[in-house]
Amino acid sequence: MINVDVNCCVKVDHTTDKKKSIFREHQELIFSLVGGLFLIIAIILQKADLQAMAVGAFLSSYLIGGFFKTKEGITDLIEDKSLNVELLMILAAIGAAIIGYWIEGAILIFIFSLSGALETYTLNKSHREISALMELQPEEATVLVNGVEKIVAVTALQIDDNVLIKPGERIPTDGVIIKGQTTIDEAAITGESMPIVKKIGDNVFSGTVNRNGAITVIVTKTNDETLFHKIIELVQSAKEEKSPSQLFIEKFEGAYVKGVLIVVAFMMFLPHYLLGWSWTETFYRAMVLLVVASPCALVASIMPASLSAISNGARNGILFKGSVHLEALSSVKAIALDKTGTLTKGKPEVTDVLVRDGAQEDDFLYKVASIENHSTHPLAEAIVNYVKKQEDTTFLSPENVEDVTGWGITATLEGKEYKIGKRSFIGDKVADHFYPNETEKLSESGKTLVYVADREGIYGVIALKDTVRDVAIEAIRRFHEAGVYSIMITGDHDQTAAAIADETNIDEYIANCLPEKKVEEVKGLKTKYGSVAMVGDGINDAPALATSNVGIAMGTGTDVAIETADVVLVKNDLSKIAKAIELSKRMNRIIKQNIIFSITVIALLIIGNFLQQVSLPLGVIGHEGSTILVILNGLRLLRG
Repeated sequence: MINVDVNCCVKVDHTTDKKKSIFREHQELIFSLVGGLFLIIAIILQKADLQAMAVGAFLSSYLIGGFFKTKEGITDLIEDKSLNVELLMILAAIGAAIIGYWIEGAILIFIFSLSGALETYTLNKSHREISALMELQPEEATVLVNGVEKIVAVTALQIDDNVLIKPGERIPTDGVIIKGQTTIDEAAITGESMPIVKKIGDNVFSGTVNRNGAITVIVTKTNDETLFHKIIELVQSAKEEKSPSQLFIEKFEGAYVKGVLIVVAFMMFLPHYLLGWSWTETFYRAMVLLVVASPCALVASIMPASLSAISNGARNGILFKGSVHLEALSSVKAIALDKTGTLTKGKPEVTDVLVRDGAQEDDFLYKVASIENHSTHPLAEAIVNYVKKQEDTTFLSPENVEDVTGWGITATLEGKEYKIGKRSFIGDKVADHFYPNETEKLSESGKTLVYVADREGIYGVIALKDTVRDVAIEAIRRFHEAGVYSIMITGDHDQTAAAIADETNIDEYIANCLPEKKVEEVKGLKTKYGSVAMVGDGINDAPALATSNVGIAMGTGTDVAIETADVVLVKNDLSKIAKAIELSKRMNRIIKQNIIFSITVIALLIIGNFLQQVSLPLGVIGHEGSTILVILNGLRLLRG
């Protein structure tokens, strides 16, 4: 009974909290609508000739409908010591009431508060996406301790813990699968809709969904270091950072409002003497000017568009650390890319195998892998993984294994001595006579050759290469279409760089670059092209990322690279860069449209007011209508 009662109480508490949260989120809209209701009541009372009650209803409409905007205007005035558009609107409404235009003033308050509530709603929409992201993070995980399941908080997970994830559960941590096979929905991280098959040795990420198989994962990162946690932090920081355009508009707003107040002050008496207007008409036109000259639409031209674009990017696996970087991306004329881990997978793979006459390739590879299985060298791991993929087998146990650092490995296997390593380790004279034409072509194509020798001479050669990412060629093609010049900057030798450049069709390559030289090359590219982006994933790329106009890091890159970069590609998909550039250009186009439209509307309304053709309600509709339109135009960036 106690358990039931507690659960019921918890449920009620959650429901109550949810209702409070909904009210807080929509209270500005609620106040605006209540103010509108009092406006309707006031109009009805006025037509019924109940003037005293109508005035009370009008006052209620003013006070309730204008509460949030008045509070916002006064708060900004006190804290920032600057005038703002909210004060202009409140002053105009009060002025209208003073000269007896209660209905016009109340309509102004209602439409202004309603447009403000809609603007707040659209801005909150992007913030809700962060909350939605955070809800995808599980709170608990099932840890295996000596084969026994134990439920712990996700924050308590430690590196090397073994976590059991059952079908349908969200993965609570970043890690590597050590048992089982499944398909995982990574849409929350990468934006990709199709589930991905994962098996032993594959990485999994916090916040993704295990679809159909139980797996055991070894934790590789603590909760605050997971990719999912970094995504949330990046999106949050991006929404707080303002672009140069937004900062300019905010500075402009204060000066503009002062100018409007000065003009309105003159407008309140000059037309009476110069144009012969009545005092009522003069004051009325001054109030209309207060409304139509307010830069609400101009102020709303940028922020909703920027937040929409940032949210769009985050949904598609492109994380911007601020709208300033998103805005700068549209002007990029050249992109410098690191090779290893960026254009290529960063891991060598076996591409060719040559064996001496009479030898069997399968037997050759089996023996080599049995020996290389005792080495930690990346090339040795690549050979072992290649053989494992060909056939799941148990390797032989070699004797007298000696790992000669920088050269290769020696061992005795089934009574025979073997030497495995670079050409000079085996002996150049011996290697010269083993398929000289074939090995030369392999070397010229940028491949690394591992020689294997026994007592009889060269047993065989294994060629390995850091293969190009599937999306790299497509990405370079899209750069060409966008008119962006591409340059590969790598620390590898010229021969390897040339082979990768030829395969990817990149415009230019620069080889033998140490970290400091990469910085010099990026500086040179900035001088030549103006605005340059740099793409990298390693610690050695961080200085160049910081030097470029826009630094772009691969999502699985080092923490240093991710921290230094301005943009992060969650799934290492280089083709997303072209999408990011197009998104940046779309955002800038929409911002320009908004600014031109808002200025045009303001100018037309001001001219119409001086010609006595714009009434206060029409001015309110034109002014606030343009504000709503620019907000909705900015929200178009949420699509696509």
